Amino acid sequence: MAFARLVESKSHLIPGKLKVSELLFEVPRDYSNPDRGTLQLFGRSVSKYEKPAAPLSEEEARKKSYKPWMVYLQGGPGFGCPPPQEAPMTQVILDKGYQMLYLDHRGTGLSTPISAATLGLQGDVHRQVDYLKLFRADSIVKDCEAVRKTLTEDYPNELKKWSIFGQSYGGFVALSYLSFAPHGLREVFTTGGLPPIGQTPEQVYRATFRKCAERNKAYYKKYPEDIDAVHGLAFHIKSKGGLQLPSGGVLTVRGFLTLGRNFGMHGGLDSVHDLVFRMKRDIHQFQFITRPTLSALERALSFDDNVIYAVLHESVYCENGASKWAADRVGRSLREFAWLSGAPQSASSVSEAPLFFSGEMIFPFLFDIFPELEKLAVVADDIAKYSGWPELYDLFQLARNEVPLYAATFIDDMYVDFGIAQQTARLVKNCRQYITNGMYHNALRDKTEDVLKELFVLRDDPID
Repeated sequence: MAFARLVESKSHLIPGKLKVSELLFEVPRDYSNPDRGTLQLFGRSVSKYEKPAAPLSEEEARKKSYKPWMVYLQGGPGFGCPPPQEAPMTQVILDKGYQMLYLDHRGTGLSTPISAATLGLQGDVHRQVDYLKLFRADSIVKDCEAVRKTLTEDYPNELKKWSIFGQSYGGFVALSYLSFAPHGLREVFTTGGLPPIGQTPEQVYRATFRKCAERNKAYYKKYPEDIDAVHGLAFHIKSKGGLQLPSGGVLTVRGFLTLGRNFGMHGGLDSVHDLVFRMKRDIHQFQFITRPTLSALERALSFDDNVIYAVLHESVYCENGASKWAADRVGRSLREFAWLSGAPQSASSVSEAPLFFSGEMIFPFLFDIFPELEKLAVVADDIAKYSGWPELYDLFQLARNEVPLYAATFIDDMYVDFGIAQQTARLVKNCRQYITNGMYHNALRDKTEDVLKELFVLRDDPID
């Protein structure tokens, strides 16, 4: 495996006694064909800053800096990492004796980010699709290993392995890591991140649509007034021929009904209600929806700044097969999501059939609504038809896995189905779980200390 070339490193002291280093690496674009050029990866390392009472020699300072690494693998796909000082888990992990690395996955954050414009530099649609094939978990694992070798090159042998922490999709990457490069790992932590190994995209979406329907029922039970409100808003949007968004896109009824992707988060029901309430009040006062409300809607709905999420989303479930817009096909077959086949025609069935919002699913019509996605519609369709995706997991290796895996698993997870997650857990040797129905998918952000406490109990407190 190649080393990453450290191109640049700059360190700064941040309030909170943190030393944050901005790191820029160069790695092969395609590890199987180094002649295809390189990519740049960006990450931020963070450690506790402790000013010594007396100056340390260079050798003493070097030895003091040798702390075990914990690497954070972000969820998504398609999202970069926050600055360490803005991540609630940073201080907890540093207090455990680690130094941390927040590494943006290739194509996200500042790691050779993908947008319509940067993807266009690759050439025609065929070349853009070939380029995107290099941005799944298998390549991310190789990036991590290349960076690990560089950062630990002069470390003592006992510290050359590192720990990884995968949130959501980051957990999917972690299981690929355990499959193909376990020799680089000391331990693995995941939150809401046990992937659907051995499941087809259709099986995944049948499960997640079912959980999404449950969350819709919880939403309308909490906010029964929104049954009428959502139907009224759908009727308003249809009567106007769509809503002109600040970015220039036109929000359709179907686009509006994808707002439920937040339903699986702490506070998700409330955030959707807030937007519905704002829209309803705008129409009541002005007979149109105001720009601040439209901006809030767009922030909640658009993936224009994170196009990998939309373009490669279904591919994370693909091995030796094409997704063929699986979420759209499954959703159209379900009575509760019949609107996927076309916008509702009237509000006459309000009392008996509340309009259900969809979850994190990606649909072809989204590429007609948002300007950045519109530029990638043909590319996304070709990705959906591609059937040559390599395997992301090694079942034989996972069955004999010796690296401890500590997983926080959420019974009411809307994005990573609990039943499927349990099937995965049974495939992985040395997997221990903290299972709860008291947290949702984003517990790492919203209940940081609680979930990290339980994960480290799994690690540190032996059972008979």
